[in-house]
Amino acid sequence: MALRAVVFDYGMVLSGSPNPAAHAELERITGLAKEEFESRYWRDRHAYDEGRLTGLEFWQKFDRDAALGLSAAAIDELNRWDGLMWTTQNDTMLTWAERLKGRGILTAILSNMGDNVLASIERTFNWPARFDVRVWSFQHLMAKPEPAIYRLTLEQLGTQAEETLFLDDRQVNVEAAAALGMRAIEFSTVENLRAELIALGLDGELPLP
Repeated sequence: MALRAVVFDYGMVLSGSPNPAAHAELERITGLAKEEFESRYWRDRHAYDEGRLTGLEFWQKFDRDAALGLSAAAIDELNRWDGLMWTTQNDTMLTWAERLKGRGILTAILSNMGDNVLASIERTFNWPARFDVRVWSFQHLMAKPEPAIYRLTLEQLGTQAEETLFLDDRQVNVEAAAALGMRAIEFSTVENLRAELIALGLDGELPLP
């Protein structure tokens, strides 16, 4: 069955690496060592992505759990820098997405995403609106690797799983897509993606990035 759509993760696929200056500000404001900060940062991130916490609530909980005693202004700053940390872009992948659209391939973003991060992205970039479908996890109260969020994306695209290629930087999310019958590739670099597409014989159906 011919491919009709490509679904992209946002973080570390369409985005570039997290902004190091923003990350440094998060560590500075919390006063935590890098290892402890990272552990606490990811502890409730899935709840944030699922929309069970807003960005502000995420950082308020972070502050309480770490017993930091930060001011409301400092928590607002953490929320702002968190959004900015993920407001980056991978120009090569964005160019490829435009080339896919030029070949009549549907494009979608399926991203585990919190409200404040999306707000920062949409304030800065206009390119997300050029994708045919955009599924941001917090808006649907579910997140990858839940099968339902992949099914929602396919429904919005109007494609079958076998007609859809999924790209994500996390193996667990790729495996979940593959289990539903989607063609799925774990993304690391553009060079590796190109090699994977050729190995799968998809270079005959898609332009290469």
